[in-house]
Amino acid sequence: MQNGTRLAAVDLGSNSFRLEIGRLDHGRILRTEYLKETVRQGNGLDGDGNLTPEAMQRGWDCLARFGERLAGFKKREIRAVATQTLREARNRDEFLIPAHQVLGFPIDVISGREEARLIYQGVAHMLPQSDEQRLVIDIGGRSTEMILGKGLDALTMESYQVGSVAWSMKYFPNGQFSASAFEAAEVAAKAVLDEAVSLYRPSRWDMAYGSSGTVGAVSEVLSAAGWPPGLVTRDGLDWLLDRLLKAQSADRLKLDGMKEDRRAVIGGGVSVLRATFELLAIEHMQVAQGALRHGVLYDLLDREQDTTDLRSTTVQRLARKFDVDAAQAQRVSKIARTLFQQAGSNLPPAELARFQRKLDWAAQLHEIGSHISHSDYHKHGAYILDNADAPGFALPELHRLGLLVLGHRGKLRKLEADFNDEVFVQQLLCLRLAVILCHARRDPDTKGLQLEGGLDRQRFVLKSRTGWAGTYPQSAYLLREEVLAWQKTPWALQLVGI
Repeated sequence: MQNGTRLAAVDLGSNSFRLEIGRLDHGRILRTEYLKETVRQGNGLDGDGNLTPEAMQRGWDCLARFGERLAGFKKREIRAVATQTLREARNRDEFLIPAHQVLGFPIDVISGREEARLIYQGVAHMLPQSDEQRLVIDIGGRSTEMILGKGLDALTMESYQVGSVAWSMKYFPNGQFSASAFEAAEVAAKAVLDEAVSLYRPSRWDMAYGSSGTVGAVSEVLSAAGWPPGLVTRDGLDWLLDRLLKAQSADRLKLDGMKEDRRAVIGGGVSVLRATFELLAIEHMQVAQGALRHGVLYDLLDREQDTTDLRSTTVQRLARKFDVDAAQAQRVSKIARTLFQQAGSNLPPAELARFQRKLDWAAQLHEIGSHISHSDYHKHGAYILDNADAPGFALPELHRLGLLVLGHRGKLRKLEADFNDEVFVQQLLCLRLAVILCHARRDPDTKGLQLEGGLDRQRFVLKSRTGWAGTYPQSAYLLREEVLAWQKTPWALQLVGI
């Protein structure tokens, strides 16, 4: 990306939705605009784990306003991510499909560990580079992320289901504060966070940083009361707890520096923060300037280059971990990419390259399930990808990769995929054809093979040179079987000369 390029990140948090817009300036992203709205989707989950219509409408209304501001941005210049509430919501697709339409851009639901990684990237890019070992904590509405890192590298990442909105709803209903309620809330938070004690013990870090909402809100209150700015201390938390107890309720709470949108969730946030301080023996915590949305922006830059795209590194790591046959993966990848380039020649070059890269990842991992069992290895591979810890990938993106792995062989009817998604269909066909052509596990003779069609009509044509089918009868037979497989879908494959 060139200097001056606009970039935008949308963070669909459990308490607030945020929009960060910046411009690229010699590797740094300088803010040009920041919007935040308190949506509180986190308290909009009903007893069955579904978002209520009211909570969904609040989200759509906010995203519509963000969408108007983002008019004119290109798809590659923006990324929207959703966190814990939409990870939990059983009816999240009911929200996400209209949300995509009103925002004008796709929304990625990211895993807890991926959220933690992006938070660390945002924090680290806003701090001076040093050799210090950093502990970064982000207490959100329904989850808390903890990360150990050094420089720009996140080394240990976890996400725990405890947050300011969830704890406020459970332990401080109607905003009532009492000593017993705080004690119960802190004990419950410690129970959830207990496994963090060994991972994030004080000997493993030099400085603790707090990112985003809760820590920032507490710091602003303490600073207004005369405590050091940008710092949260144990004594400060004790003082704040005393003030909350004296107020007895959120409605009666009067504190300089307390923003109105934080009043309803301050009880839960303080109880989780106090539990974190005690469990990890934190004496003081610096307020970080960076947050999830900043990490998303810098990740956008990395995704532009395959050499720095963390997803490519993740694919390589998974391939090594599951002992994939690297030579065969490379053969399949080379043929699949060539076929995709032939059939997708009408795509813009940047889009073609992006989809080829994702097809390459599927080819690299198409035999990942063979490490578990040779029979039905494609099913095992899809399961691995749907459940893998895969830094850099959003959950829907990883699921789409799993669908390609699942569909690279066998019947197509088993796929719960959208066959109206023309690019996906084209990727799937090219992967399946490449696997067929490489069935002998050696470099195939593809001279004269040409794939045409796709995207503008529901038909593909695979042509061969004269005599190719006679020279390679097994390949020709498998290709004719492939024609039959596609007859069970809205798409058709036609062979010419085979």
